[in-house]
Amino acid sequence: QAQLVESGGGSVQPGGSLRLSCSASGSIFNIATMGWYRQAPGKQRELVAGITTGGYSNYAKFVKGRFTISRNNANNTVYLQMNSLKIEDTAVYYCKAEPVGQDDLWGKGTLVTVSS
Repeated sequence: QAQLVESGGGSVQPGGSLRLSCSASGSIFNIATMGWYRQAPGKQRELVAGITTGGYSNYAKFVKGRFTISRNNANNTVYLQMNSLKIEDTAVYYCKAEPVGQDDLWGKGTLVTVSS
């Protein structure tokens, strides 16, 4: 059974950094796009960043210049380097995989808390 497992969340002060990781395992093949989404309390889930197999990436305006998404296709892992974190970045961060010919897959999420 295919699954995504996120790690790297935690608590940090404003201006700090965190690196999230997400690994796909099980029966999941040819992942066209991997991405990170987030959901803050009382808000809808929103796209943070996405990256294709070929390395093309896109970012939400609110993280551009602060976050960097990267990917290791060989082991189906996607990373999110988050710098200059702000209090408003506090949310549960979810990984998503979009494999060709299979249903999209979501991770269970990892909590990021930014507070002073």
